Amino acid sequence: MSKPADRRDLLKLTGLGGVVFASSLLRGVVACSSSKSSDGADNGEPMPPSGTPRGATEDFFFLQISDTHWGFSGAAVNPDATLELPAVVAAVNASAIKPDFIVFTGDLTHNTDDVTERKQRMTEFMQIVAGLEVPVLRFMPGEHDAAADAGAAYLEIIGALRWSFDYKGIHFVAIDNVSDPTAKVGDEQLAWLESDLAGLDAEAPIVLFAHRPLWDLKPEWDWATPDGAKVVDLLTPYHNVTVFFGHIHQELSHMTGHIPHYSARSTMFALPTPETPGMRQPVPWDAANPNAGLGYRGIEATTLSGDYTLSELAMPEVSP
Repeated sequence: MSKPADRRDLLKLTGLGGVVFASSLLRGVVACSSSKSSDGADNGEPMPPSGTPRGATEDFFFLQISDTHWGFSGAAVNPDATLELPAVVAAVNASAIKPDFIVFTGDLTHNTDDVTERKQRMTEFMQIVAGLEVPVLRFMPGEHDAAADAGAAYLEIIGALRWSFDYKGIHFVAIDNVSDPTAKVGDEQLAWLESDLAGLDAEAPIVLFAHRPLWDLKPEWDWATPDGAKVVDLLTPYHNVTVFFGHIHQELSHMTGHIPHYSARSTMFALPTPETPGMRQPVPWDAANPNAGLGYRGIEATTLSGDYTLSELAMPEVSP
């Protein structure tokens, strides 16, 4: 089995990026549990029994890809809009190290008021990512995918708006904070999340995926979840939680108590930092540095130390 250091070395050698930081938050024991998706079906592997060493039961590696915005057009922001997603697929397939799975954290497609076009974009997105030579792909919506119709087209073309599964000793859960018109998670989903977590030991390693940030990062830019604090409250009793999200098209880290939150870059266009005054506008395309601010993320889970190591991966060059 390839060790994490070997994976990091290979990522550098293949030009896909470099390691930036690690989250050492997986210590303790885990309890028995099974995982269920929003339809109640069992998913993934059972959690190991209480007393098992912290971290993953085996080292593994997965990718977070966010805000692909398939269907976007705008030469001033990205003249290569139709090439970015296929380039990522090709880069992943060309790597000698394959992830155990990939999670797409929302805004898979770019918004449109045309229902037929919305479904077409989702269909095209799924056709492109079907070429990924990876055992498991997981998807969650962004507001561009689900806000216009409360997730109806997404449910039809792509699948569940929320889900959970267990993998090699870590519990993964994705919530929907985009399909509600007010961007709320909502009481029904909060009850589902509480039930989903209820079987876990307080020390269980948990990874939660959301699209929007769960705190008020910049509400005037729609960088918030109105009831995100309730999600954090449900997570707080668990001592080893990490949150990954998208939406803001840049790397950013934040702590709510003992819980770290890490945002991911977009593969389509960058957005300004929260400190930027005025209206939110995409960062203009720079011909001298066409992939500035773009990319995706590799995440390694290790067994003995229980660390996550995050590798920020640069966007591959695209060819017309």
